[in-house]
Amino acid sequence: MKKFTKLFACAAIVGILLLTFTACGSGVAENNISDIGSSKTDIAKIGVIQYAPHPSLDNCYKGFVQGLAEGGYVEGQNLQILFQNANGETSTSDLIAKNFVSQKVDLIGAIATPAAMSAYSATQTGNKAPVVFTAVSDPVAAGIVQSLEATGGNITGSCDVLPLDAQVKMIRAFLPEATKIGVLYTTSEPNSISHLSQLKEIAANYNFEVVDQGITSASEVNSGVNTLIAKGVDCINNFTDNNVVNNLAVVLQAAEKANIPVFGSEEEQVKNGCLASEGIDYVALGRETGLMAAKILKGEAIAVSLPVVTAASSKTYYNQSVMQKLGVTLPADYVSATNLSE
Repeated sequence: MKKFTKLFACAAIVGILLLTFTACGSGVAENNISDIGSSKTDIAKIGVIQYAPHPSLDNCYKGFVQGLAEGGYVEGQNLQILFQNANGETSTSDLIAKNFVSQKVDLIGAIATPAAMSAYSATQTGNKAPVVFTAVSDPVAAGIVQSLEATGGNITGSCDVLPLDAQVKMIRAFLPEATKIGVLYTTSEPNSISHLSQLKEIAANYNFEVVDQGITSASEVNSGVNTLIAKGVDCINNFTDNNVVNNLAVVLQAAEKANIPVFGSEEEQVKNGCLASEGIDYVALGRETGLMAAKILKGEAIAVSLPVVTAASSKTYYNQSVMQKLGVTLPADYVSATNLSE
């Protein structure tokens, strides 16, 4: 009886195993695996590199996510975003881009010129994921597109071209007696070099001399701004230079001691202590970029077919608290500007 029981148990186990193996090789099991695979492909995976953690770039990312959502891609539903901040380090940005390529993301979003350059370089070989950038002032000078109308590669995005003529006109209105505009810029940022060249041409039309000081790293920001002050500048004008903006507090502290106003390039800089700015809306710029990315993810367009877009308009911002400290009066032509003082 015991032998019969043992034989019956063994037979039952063998039968279960045979049924299991048969099921694994059946069409039902294959369909289940196929279903799982198709559900994964329904979720788009993108990598986003933000070059530095300052407010204007934060606003770009905020708008980018908004644009993706409007375009049909909502994080946590049909979209996975791998977000990485390079903290102002080009080597870190390069590494992040290479990691995204190795993870075979569907698209790389790049916020700021150095991040876009990293993404462009990383996608030239291996997984050639499309790149969509934002907050890049001069992508042609950066070498990542052939032109704004025809990028020539698997890359497109949006430009934060600064309204420099309006900016210099505004500075003249705020400081009618000023003669020298100081500019601190990073020598390795193509957008800053391009902006500086344009500013020098425009400034002459408003009887300004531009005094520039190049720097190579964050450690030189303090000495650079003090060099400008020693050269007798009447004010300092910021671009969207990532190195300088990321260390704006250092610039503002030195300028405040010298009682010199600092003009920003967008509203967040004015909120943080700049006197005024003729700035663009970075949330809106990021949103436009997100909509472009959504089109690419849907297959409605390819990156090379989408022209680079530029910021449509600008607004004037000022900081009343800073004006009072410096003894500056709001010009009559700018009474409708937006006050960003707390």
